[in-house]
Amino acid sequence: MSWMIYGATGYTGTLIAEACARQGLTPLLAGRSESKLKALAERLNLPYRVVGLDGALTEALADQQLVLHCAGPFSATAEPMMQACLASQTHYLDITGEVAVFERAAELDEQAKAAGIVLMPGVGFDVIPTDCLAARLKAEMPDAVSLALGFDSRSGFSPGTAKTSVEALPQGGLIRRKGQLTPVPLAYRNAEIDFGGGKKHATTIPWGDVSTAWHSTGIPDIEVYLPMSPRKTQQLQRLNAVRGMLGWGWVQRFLKRRIEARLTGPDESQRRSATTWVWGRVSNAEGHTLEGRIQVANGYDVTVTGALAMVEHVLTENPSGFLTPSKLAGWQLVESLPGSGTIALSR
Repeated sequence: MSWMIYGATGYTGTLIAEACARQGLTPLLAGRSESKLKALAERLNLPYRVVGLDGALTEALADQQLVLHCAGPFSATAEPMMQACLASQTHYLDITGEVAVFERAAELDEQAKAAGIVLMPGVGFDVIPTDCLAARLKAEMPDAVSLALGFDSRSGFSPGTAKTSVEALPQGGLIRRKGQLTPVPLAYRNAEIDFGGGKKHATTIPWGDVSTAWHSTGIPDIEVYLPMSPRKTQQLQRLNAVRGMLGWGWVQRFLKRRIEARLTGPDESQRRSATTWVWGRVSNAEGHTLEGRIQVANGYDVTVTGALAMVEHVLTENPSGFLTPSKLAGWQLVESLPGSGTIALSR
């Protein structure tokens, strides 16, 4: 079956392409830079196609059953790719964690069903492990009314992930309350959480699950936490006073140039040593609680294996409409990925 990796020469796109070559898979590598694509395609002995996110994209997708979109920032690239996929009747998967992309894909649900394609953002570390854990907790406590999720990872950022984080700063935090996405300040709420290796100070972040976990579980109140020292939490809270300035064009360009100069993404040894704990807790109206934890591989390795697992699911099952990973593959998906343990529940 013909399928494409778009953004194949980026950090994560390259990791996925390399994994495909090792496994004997032959996706079409695609992106805007012919020189980079040609070098990668020759190294991996894979086909490639040069195409931008413009009017030529629909034609470029016409002979492809699926595209795995890896070219961020997805706030800019997801919309043209989804529209091209709807026009060409090509399944759309991506590796974003951006709430706006998930919500836009949900808005296009009926159009995707009419086109006979699936729209499934977030088929990597954003958001497979947390989405599957949320679904597992919901299955165990069907009357849950609140959900807290979080993860503890020592992995460094790739340039793309860091740039996305910089873009999100002016927007502040985000939670879900009574089923509605609700803007809140940066570092809005703090907690002491045992993600799996002992209690750590943690703060809320606008992670993709405030969108996807609601679509997967229907739980109306959702927050997502990340370990952060009290000092760094205070620094983040102080940025609330100048959040508007962080969105200025020259500030964004300055911060992104620093990222490009300093970050290359974790290498193989760093990824191998930096496994991740994923944690979740649900509560019902009576105050009963249930926690779940699972240890998974490094986030970038989860993205590679998770994305390829979802490519296989979609090409095999040919679903349609907007879906989350757990809605298509079940909560068991996370336990099947290399490097994953099993979900442990505790009351």
